[in-house]
Amino acid sequence: MPINESAKLGQGVRFSHPDLVNVYGCAIGDDTRIGPFVEIQAGAAIGQRCKIQSHCFICEGITISDEVFVGHGVMFTNDLHPRATDDSGRLLGSEGWTLSKTYVGKRASIGSGATILPVTIGEGALVGAGAVVTKDVPDYAIVAGNPARVIGDTRNRQSD
Repeated sequence: MPINESAKLGQGVRFSHPDLVNVYGCAIGDDTRIGPFVEIQAGAAIGQRCKIQSHCFICEGITISDEVFVGHGVMFTNDLHPRATDDSGRLLGSEGWTLSKTYVGKRASIGSGATILPVTIGEGALVGAGAVVTKDVPDYAIVAGNPARVIGDTRNRQSD
């Protein structure tokens, strides 16, 4: 799995295992860290000083702002109505779907195993591990569950 020359990498971008990622046609900001077994597709954009943990899928139409944490095994989606074939049974190609975008705000954190449908995740928000995010997440909200629901506010957390 390559880091394709079509990817635009900022200064100081590091891949823990560059031979174990599939990165092409995307933009990754300065000082971002990418773990193994991550795919970042063309048309995705990742900000500066982010951490993308192992086994993540970041597809076209995903924009991740600066200083975002993405836990292990997070899956982003970009099609609200995925189908393999049309009504006559003919295999669909690139013309057979509509791109739906996702935006992740600055300093948000997404827990391991979360699935993110096309939504906006607000600045400073926290998505719990395993959550299935089907609706926009407000700034600083803590969401968890399937479907994800607001359960708190990150500004109320105690620092350790």
